[in-house]
Amino acid sequence: MATLVAPYFPIIYVRGYAMTSAEIADAVSSPYMGFNVGATKLRQAWDGQVRRHVFESPLVRLMKDCGYRDIYADGAEMAGPVPARSVVIYRYYDSADPDLGGGKALSITAAAEGLRDLIHQLRAQVCGTDAQALQHFKVHLVAHSMGGLVCRCFLQNDAISTPDDRALVSKVFTYATPHNGIEMAGLNVPALLGLWDMNNFNRKVMAGYLGLPDGSGRVDSLDGKFDPQRFFCFVGTNHRDYPVALGLSRALAGEMSDGLVQIANATVQGAPRAFAYRSHSGPYGVVNSEEGYQNLVRFLFGDLRVDGVLEVDALPLPPSVQRAKEAGQQVRASYYFEATVAPRGATHYTLTERRCDTYSAVLRSFDELLRLDRAGRDAPHSPVLFSVFLDTSKITVGKTVVFSVELAVSTTGYSIDQKLWLDQHVEGEYLFRNTLTVRATPTADGWNVRYLYTDERWSEGTGTLAEWDGAHYWIALASHKGFKARLRLDLQRIVPAPEA
Repeated sequence: MATLVAPYFPIIYVRGYAMTSAEIADAVSSPYMGFNVGATKLRQAWDGQVRRHVFESPLVRLMKDCGYRDIYADGAEMAGPVPARSVVIYRYYDSADPDLGGGKALSITAAAEGLRDLIHQLRAQVCGTDAQALQHFKVHLVAHSMGGLVCRCFLQNDAISTPDDRALVSKVFTYATPHNGIEMAGLNVPALLGLWDMNNFNRKVMAGYLGLPDGSGRVDSLDGKFDPQRFFCFVGTNHRDYPVALGLSRALAGEMSDGLVQIANATVQGAPRAFAYRSHSGPYGVVNSEEGYQNLVRFLFGDLRVDGVLEVDALPLPPSVQRAKEAGQQVRASYYFEATVAPRGATHYTLTERRCDTYSAVLRSFDELLRLDRAGRDAPHSPVLFSVFLDTSKITVGKTVVFSVELAVSTTGYSIDQKLWLDQHVEGEYLFRNTLTVRATPTADGWNVRYLYTDERWSEGTGTLAEWDGAHYWIALASHKGFKARLRLDLQRIVPAPEA
């Protein structure tokens, strides 16, 4: 019987959508369904030389970094006992291949049923008849694109799984999954479009196989069937480099997408998420990216979660716009909030980046933030800037976790008496822009959190102690233009499940 050491549970990878028969044949011809695909990233060093960054693939990195292995031996899947640290490829497209199956693709519900059966089979292979191991068995689900919908169908559809079945899943990580469907040219995929099963991404059809109520406007809810805090969404923001359909897909999906899935449709409600300038698939895809891998291993195996929320106290107006407001004219404005987070030592990746130029910045109106009566809200709609997972075992010196946060706030523009105001201020002007270096050192009863503004000072200093109110850590932000806000940091230790 293999020893289960939390959180290093078996991983099941569920691949995404294969549209044509040629794509299905290509998918089933690979033992690892794309989880073994790497990438070479070009970047420019300080001396101007262009250097490559080789990302071996999620599969190889899990083997090298975390001690995982596949379950293939002698040309077939292992039928007997397998190690707890195994990566299993769910080959639900085999049935659609005329050589390996009957030539008919499984429905989403049938694929979800197969995933349920695979989890139970894997449990038996890992645990054998050991009662304690069977009790503590868990599995991680990792999925790309439509594979995430197969996982959700298993987790949410009461006709497919029971609470006991769902309890076998520790965490779920999805890459570029259309959790709220796919839209092309602003329209959801029609329910009647059965060609190549494309109607799987229609919201009405999705509500059916996800077990959501009829008439659900959005279908990105886990509906209380699985804890969204154990469900991570990795979102691509690069539509330009998605090559499918000779560029037609990226043209129809639009700029605010990964070339297929719109950014707004790639997350589930209440779940942590990260954003990267990666496309849906291909050479610059989300799965074969360093950014995706770093989020994957930190979410699955990390022991610290940090959430950053910005609470705005003052949004100043340019002098000319302020004068118009004081003269009684109606002023309207919305604001972009950008945030990029990277751990210390990350020279070629970030954990998340929400930026205006990739159409992934958080957008809020002035009323949502500061004039609640006009926005019809009881509390400010404060932007959640990031949710990142960190791993203290990766610290090489001392016990302090160090990460940087690039923050920027700008406006979409001002309208005065319903006319865009362009006379004097510069379009895209920043109200606030700076980089924070945050240091978090564990103490007996919490954390010692310190910060530095590193656009103005060297990051090697000890910095200023963040304010602690008994529940949150606070960092004051201000600019000479009059912008004022507080960055709220919530630090949560992640305790592994019991071992067997």
